[in-house]
Amino acid sequence: MKLKNIFATFAVTLAAASLQAAPQLKVSHLASEQNIVAVTEARKYLLLPVQDDAPEAKVGVISGNTQVGVLANVRLARERIDYYVPFSLEAFEGKDVKIDVQGMPAEAVCWKAMKLSDTFDTANKEKYRPLYHHTPAYGWMNDPNGMFYKDGVWHLYFQHNPYGSVWGNMTWGHSTSTDLVHWTFEGDPVMADAWGAVFSGSSVVDTDNTAGFGAGTIVSFYTAAKPTPWGDNQMQCIAYSTDGGKTFTRYEGNPILTSTERDFRDPKVFWYAPGKHWVMMLAVGQQMQIFSSKNLKEWKHESDFGLKQGAHGGVWECPDLVELPVEGTKEKRWVLICNINPGGPFGGSATQYFVGTFDGKKFTNQFPTKTKWMDYGKDHYATVTFSNAPDGRCVALGWMSNWQYAAVVPTKQYRSANTIARDLTLYRQGGDLLLRNAPSKEIEAARKDVKSIKKFNVSDAYSIENLLDGNDGAYEIEMEIKSNGAQKIVFTLLNGKGESVLMYYDTAMRQFVMDRSNSGETAFSRDFPAMTAAPVGEGDDFTLRLFVDRSSIEAFGDGGKFVMTNIVFPSEPYNRMKFESVRGSFTVKKMNVYKLK
Repeated sequence: MKLKNIFATFAVTLAAASLQAAPQLKVSHLASEQNIVAVTEARKYLLLPVQDDAPEAKVGVISGNTQVGVLANVRLARERIDYYVPFSLEAFEGKDVKIDVQGMPAEAVCWKAMKLSDTFDTANKEKYRPLYHHTPAYGWMNDPNGMFYKDGVWHLYFQHNPYGSVWGNMTWGHSTSTDLVHWTFEGDPVMADAWGAVFSGSSVVDTDNTAGFGAGTIVSFYTAAKPTPWGDNQMQCIAYSTDGGKTFTRYEGNPILTSTERDFRDPKVFWYAPGKHWVMMLAVGQQMQIFSSKNLKEWKHESDFGLKQGAHGGVWECPDLVELPVEGTKEKRWVLICNINPGGPFGGSATQYFVGTFDGKKFTNQFPTKTKWMDYGKDHYATVTFSNAPDGRCVALGWMSNWQYAAVVPTKQYRSANTIARDLTLYRQGGDLLLRNAPSKEIEAARKDVKSIKKFNVSDAYSIENLLDGNDGAYEIEMEIKSNGAQKIVFTLLNGKGESVLMYYDTAMRQFVMDRSNSGETAFSRDFPAMTAAPVGEGDDFTLRLFVDRSSIEAFGDGGKFVMTNIVFPSEPYNRMKFESVRGSFTVKKMNVYKLK
């Protein structure tokens, strides 16, 4: 992941025993765990030492006896230092300011470890950080937000905590890409304001200036979440950008939509051409509400969807509604994407979808008796699509984790990654319409080298050595397999530590299965070791693409007719592959391993 020049290298390998307070910092301890850090000649950042499992402290800036800037919740280091986060003082460079820290004891190790700097190291080299998936430069990440394409650039915003690697301080982080594979971190352009933290939402390109902010303005919609002594409130707000998504201005008429419902969030907005109006989808409890507008500011409630539809094991979140072509026909259908937590098929969070019709005001599910899952792994959630995608494409991206254990996975300076980009279409299977999630074509352009093996037969067991070497745990495997009567077609990724991920195709049950119980580090959560299964279509031949990237495996079968995403944490890369056959034989007609650049 490329990073802006403002984030240069800064080493943070200090031992707690030898820490000395920076001379430009003077710490005063008060009663009731209040502390004042006086800063003389502020630089761009105050580097704050963090301990992930410590209680939160409140950190704010006081200038001229006035509270200014960010008021952040930071898990400052008490007994040990896990990593550092940058607290921006750029607005006060060269000036004297005071940092007010509440909720920290005077004996904490953080006081002598804080330091001022003009740079911050985001070239994080944790062994689990993926090479070709998007990750935050530092800090916590969950839902993708506000994604759009414009002028050759893909814009990805995301739920981001810039002050630690656990959930909190929700802002919109921002990354850009020209190829959907390599991403540049652009900072946090949408921060919390008086209406609360910035939760999930979407963006549109207002080509015709319907909102009055200017033709081509990026108009973003998000949920402002404000805690009060009487409970949390969620409301919908607007921020708009006239410089292509780099900086944003809050709309003075915020909030634009309110409700008495507690769960009222995640606005997805799109243009409905037949009706010449905008549509907003909102997640409200365990249903979706649909609104319409002519000007993006004033919204009319049109209908609700969700009663007795699909899975209801948890709260519905992050909606999307897209019109997709039916392969091999001139038909189109609407697909309503609905993320749910908990209630997934293998526990925790997951993404379901509905296929039907939409008249601009009401969505009708064409298959109301069946629950359909977009991905059959444990780690595919908050999936939404880019607006304004080129060539009529519908490109989706998901959060690659699960709320059951997202906060405790074994990474430090950052947490979570996004899936690879996926192009969505519909296909017929029997009398059903199903969603195809195909890896976006850009991933093929990232292929650097290829190692190939000629056709081979497996009647018992067959091991492949050295094929996965030299890829640093990040590669793509492409296979074409024909069953010659085998009941199970088994293939396993292994490393030298005895850790493995078992996968098999059960021809009798018509299932693809992945078992990560022995995949590496799993003890951080009892919900993590798991076996997941996806239904597959008919036929003796199938194709499979496995995207392995240090700490994740994404399996795409038959061009994305079935998909499974699971994260893994091996102590070293998987560098061997073993094939086995149960009751019969099978033929690997083609096998390529690609290094991805």
